[in-house]
Amino acid sequence: MEAQGREEVKKIIIAELPELMKVDPDIRNFILNVTRESYPSKRETESRFDRIMDELKRDREARDKKWESQEKKWEALEKKWEGQEKKWEALEKKWEDQDKKWESQEKKWEGQEKKWESQDKKWEAQEKKWEAQEKKWEAQEKKWEGQEKKWEAQDKKWEAERRDQNKKWEENQRVINEMLISIQKLDKKHESTIGALGARWGLNSESAFRKGLRAILEGSFGVKVERYEDYDHEGTVFGRPEQVELDVIIHNGTLILCEIKSSMSKSDMYSFWRKKNFYEKKHDRKTNRIMVISPMIDDYARSAAKDLDIEVYGYADSVKL
Repeated sequence: MEAQGREEVKKIIIAELPELMKVDPDIRNFILNVTRESYPSKRETESRFDRIMDELKRDREARDKKWESQEKKWEALEKKWEGQEKKWEALEKKWEDQDKKWESQEKKWEGQEKKWESQDKKWEAQEKKWEAQEKKWEAQEKKWEGQEKKWEAQDKKWEAERRDQNKKWEENQRVINEMLISIQKLDKKHESTIGALGARWGLNSESAFRKGLRAILEGSFGVKVERYEDYDHEGTVFGRPEQVELDVIIHNGTLILCEIKSSMSKSDMYSFWRKKNFYEKKHDRKTNRIMVISPMIDDYARSAAKDLDIEVYGYADSVKL
C-alpha cells in the first residue's frame, strides 16, 4: 500500500474509531486488548488510586499529629517566653536599681577622689618634712661618728689603764696567794666574812676575794666557775662604755650567772641585773638562774634582789645547785 493510501486510512480510523468504540463492543474490546499492556485496567487504576489515597490519608494523619505535637511545643514555648519576659522585666528593674546604685557610688567615688587629692597634698607636705628630718638625721649621724671616734680614743685609754691595773694585781698576786693559803685553814664561813671585810676595808683586793670564793664553789660542788669578760661599747650597763665581768657556772646543762663580791648594795644589784641582760643579748641565750654570793648585803639590796628574782647567798658553801 502506498504512503498516500495509508495516510487516508489513518485519517478515516481517527475519525470513525471513537464512534465505533461506542456502538461496537468487539472493536472496543479489541482496542482494549491491544492497549492493555501499555495502560492499566480500570480495576488496577482504581486499586492504585485507593492505595495512593490511603497513603495520602496516613501522611495527613501523621502530619496532623506532628502539628498537634508542634502546637503543644509552641504553647509550652510561649509559656516559657512569657515567664522569660517576666524575668527580663524583673531583671530590667534590677538593672535600673543597679544603675541608680552605680550613680550613687560614682558620686561617692568623686567625693573620695577629692579626699585622696587632699591626702596627696598632705603626703607631699609630709614628704617635705621627712626630707628635712632626714637632713637632721644626717647631721646627727655625723655628730655620732665624731662621738664614736671619741669613744674609741677613750676605749684605748681605758684599755691602757686596765693593763696597768693588771700589772699591779700581778705584783700583788704572790702576797694574795699566801693570804689565801692561810684563809683556807679557817672555817669557810669565817673565811668568807674575813675576806669580805678585808676587801671592803682595803686589807686585800676584791679580785683575791672573788678567787677565794670561786675556789670554794669549785671544791664544794665539783663545778667549773668561768670568768666572763666583755666590753660594753654602748654603755647599757654602767651608762658609758665599760668592761663587763661576770662569773659563769654551767651545771648539768643549766646556765647560772653569778656575782661574787665582798659587799652588795642596792645599786650593785641593779648593775648585776643589767650585766645579765647584756650577756643574754650578746650571746642570744636565756640564763636559767642568777645569784649573788656576798657576806655583806644590806636590806635595800635584798629587797631589790627579791624584786629582780636574784638568788642571794651569804657564803659560797650555802649555794644550792
